[in-house]
Amino acid sequence: MKKLTFVALAIALMAIVACGATPTAAPTMAPAAAPTTAAQPTKPPAVPTMAPAAATTAPAAAVTPAAPPKPVAKGGLRKSASGYKGSLNLWVLGYTPGNQFANPFDLAVAQFMADNPDIKVEITGYPPNDEGFTKLTTAVQTGQGIDLLRLPSDRLPAFVKDDLLTPIDEFMTASDKADILPNLLDAVRLKNGKAYAWPLWVVPMGMYVNKDVFAEANVPLPPKDWTWEQFVDAAKKTTFKRASGDQVYGWAGFVDPGVVNTWSMFMAEDKSVRPMMADGKFGFDSPAAAAGLARYASLTLEAKVTPPDFGSMQDAAVKGGFSKKQFAMITDATGFAAQAKADKVNFEIYPMPTVKGNKLTIGAIGLIAVTAIKDKVKLQAAMDLGRYLTSGEVQEDVPPGGSAATGFYLAPGARKSVKIADPLDKFIPMLPDMYVTPIIDNWAPLTRLIHPVLQNIIYGKVKPEDGMKQIAPEANKLISGK
Repeated sequence: MKKLTFVALAIALMAIVACGATPTAAPTMAPAAAPTTAAQPTKPPAVPTMAPAAATTAPAAAVTPAAPPKPVAKGGLRKSASGYKGSLNLWVLGYTPGNQFANPFDLAVAQFMADNPDIKVEITGYPPNDEGFTKLTTAVQTGQGIDLLRLPSDRLPAFVKDDLLTPIDEFMTASDKADILPNLLDAVRLKNGKAYAWPLWVVPMGMYVNKDVFAEANVPLPPKDWTWEQFVDAAKKTTFKRASGDQVYGWAGFVDPGVVNTWSMFMAEDKSVRPMMADGKFGFDSPAAAAGLARYASLTLEAKVTPPDFGSMQDAAVKGGFSKKQFAMITDATGFAAQAKADKVNFEIYPMPTVKGNKLTIGAIGLIAVTAIKDKVKLQAAMDLGRYLTSGEVQEDVPPGGSAATGFYLAPGARKSVKIADPLDKFIPMLPDMYVTPIIDNWAPLTRLIHPVLQNIIYGKVKPEDGMKQIAPEANKLISGK
């Protein structure tokens, strides 16, 4: 917990210096050793009542970029002095050819290869959910087809525990050490005090507000210092049926064992509502947590401002529904901002609504790590690529434009030299109130344990206090690592 507190302070400090990070949950190294007491949702996912094209349609991923000019060698951090000739395999979270995560990486990798014509970088994407993280874990464990990986900080400990990653310490230059925010670097220092990844960015969750839906419903935009009550009021007023018969819902979010996108909605109830407390105990089995969870579930059970399949929707359905004006508001991470901007969605980014004056968002630190490569020359080349992809130079090479709406960075950067673009700057004020997901070995099995209980609370099939108390013994065992 000492480490966690330090990380939180680190994020706050980063915000103060105005420098300019996703979702989470990590499989165990032994993939998916499902907790034996994990409850199963007692209700099957509701059948969506929307027209199929609505909530289930993937966001318009293709950005149709105009063919960018062929990059030419520029030198600097882009040039590897390794002398390596061959391929490097880079795995990127959320990468699907043409989407908001793909274009910036494609362009950056093209520049790196222009500076290093003997190196070919091949990119593999994996989705931001439990299935995707399991796929990643298998690849890292087998050491097949993966040299570098972009991952959230809560995935890091499990890989480090099994010596599957290479520390970056001996590869950092004096310039790196002066540029990387020291508190973020400290956050990735795990075994033997070594740093096991290149800090890339900080990823908080925000509330995306579709201004067109608000205008259509003739509802004024709420103030940005809004309360929970103002949020619920806005969600109720923007839940309506169009003359065409299409149903619009006030709010939606992605609920999956691999992510924590909507957790701050109930964690804001009280500072004691945390998955892991300062004393190393499970924190979701308290009366305050029960109150927060009941309030969270009331959006579905009482206010009825969520789509019928909320709790089991796919990430693409949440984002797609927002872009297609079927949801007035969604909770999501920074990365979606680039896609929404590229799709010309008329949106605004709000901090999460306060509860009893409590400000809270949740998030993680985005990282690029290098696997345990035995070939020293190849290892140096992989480290050089990792350094470049977390530098200010990569933002210079991939500025905001048609092929990358916000430039390379999809979140506030981890280096002083990184300058982020609108609308990502709207997340910066949220950073001091960001709760960083715990960096513990068993984070993934813990979220898998919590997930079905959370679903059953949303479905109204279990009382929050009963569901969380039932899993508390197993949760405490996972947190303690015993």
